[in-house]
Amino acid sequence: MPASMLQRIAMTLPHLAASLRASPMDHDTRLSRAKFRAWHRGTREADYLVGGFFDQHHANWDAEELDWFEALLDEQDADIIAWALQAQTVPHHFAGSMMRAMQKLDYVKV
Repeated sequence: MPASMLQRIAMTLPHLAASLRASPMDHDTRLSRAKFRAWHRGTREADYLVGGFFDQHHANWDAEELDWFEALLDEQDADIIAWALQAQTVPHHFAGSMMRAMQKLDYVKV
């Protein structure tokens, strides 16, 4: 690829990223994206844990609870599973009612 083309691409990337940040998604779009990410974790165990939690609880989430879940989706599966099973201490920013609901595991269909 010619250097001039790479330079043009590099110059447009910041503008593209800024436009994506400037146009927030509506709640339903965020939920759709979160559902996909929850059910496509990489392992079947994490899919059932995170996806099952999403399916059971998402209908009543406000924006703050959805923010929490989206942040959780950025974490490693092994950590999420350990927190849900109470095998590791939950970080302060994930502790609270949402994590307590996840730790019940009553949404995982066996």
